[in-house]
Amino acid sequence: MDFDLLVFFYLMLMKSYWSRLLSLVLVLVIGLVGCSSSPDSLTGDYRQDTLAVVNTLKQALELPQDSPDKAALQAEARQKINDFSARYQRNSSVATLGSFTTMRTALNSLAGHYSSYPNRPVPEKLKQRLDKEFKQVEASLRRGA
Repeated sequence: MDFDLLVFFYLMLMKSYWSRLLSLVLVLVIGLVGCSSSPDSLTGDYRQDTLAVVNTLKQALELPQDSPDKAALQAEARQKINDFSARYQRNSSVATLGSFTTMRTALNSLAGHYSSYPNRPVPEKLKQRLDKEFKQVEASLRRGA
């Protein structure tokens, strides 16, 4: 009878040990994976990221409405807008740059259209304004501002 009780306590101790060990390993894996990879599609280089976002948005705006790739490119554009905003919105080193304030204005306008009118084409007037703002952003980046 004492042997059975001893085996029972041993198994309970081992079960507790393994469950604690497994919990610790899971916490470490989740923590390391969460901290090591960048969830967005950007590199962290402000100039390079801004130009990449501008190019993606220009492509999305220039694509004809009846194009089969329109939905995929619009989804990519929305993702780039979200990634750019998440990465640079609270970055004080770029917040005062002219390129950033102009870029933020353009992104807010396009994101507003995409969220308010997801199935409608971007109006020509908005396209012209965005094109102008994108050119200003590119010029500011060439000047280093």
